[in-house]
Amino acid sequence: MSLSRLATLAALALTMPACDELARTSDRPESALDFPRPNREVPSVVSNQFSNEDARDERGEARAVMDLADIADGMTVADIGAGEGYYTVRLAERVGEDGRVLAQDIDREALQRLGRRVERERLENISIKQGDADDPRLPADSFDRIFLVHMYHEVTEPYAFLWRMWPSLARGGQIIVVDVDRPPARHGIQPPQLFCEFEAVGYRLVEFIEKPELKSYFARFERGEKRTRPQDIEPCANA
Repeated sequence: MSLSRLATLAALALTMPACDELARTSDRPESALDFPRPNREVPSVVSNQFSNEDARDERGEARAVMDLADIADGMTVADIGAGEGYYTVRLAERVGEDGRVLAQDIDREALQRLGRRVERERLENISIKQGDADDPRLPADSFDRIFLVHMYHEVTEPYAFLWRMWPSLARGGQIIVVDVDRPPARHGIQPPQLFCEFEAVGYRLVEFIEKPELKSYFARFERGEKRTRPQDIEPCANA
């Protein structure tokens, strides 16, 4: 190799940032860098105001979803992306005094409003916790059901998020996804994409039901035989 070629490579090495510096300047959280990016658009989070709760109740949305998910007295349930609590408060009523509901969101202000609602309605079986984009930060071996309602398509780091959710399920626990069959750019996720991302982490699809009366679909997942190692996760092609 010529001296001029060596000099050029040396200059490039001096000007290129180190790997750890690239990680720090990435738009991804450092804790997600061991996981692949999703091969799809991830839309920004839409408003989580609960002004449409009456309309949702007129469709019987929460009741239908809780029935499909077999929510019963005494269960422990997590409501991820809880916003201001449409599902949270209804789940709390369904699981009763012997059950527990953990409401989680990444939006601190929404959780503060939810906290005031919980106090106002004196719902003593609800806890509130802030999560991260790549980690729901749920306690291990705790939940009979984890609800992801109209929010999964907004998760910016789905593989890290699902991987870190895995330990929080109790024996026989399941993840319930309610979303819309349309591209993420239109605030939904198409079922093949959903199935692929869950299966890439090691989950197994148990049930899928289209619910046109709710303008949504219902999907139920459980843990498979083993969780895929982060370095072995194969990102799904965009549906």
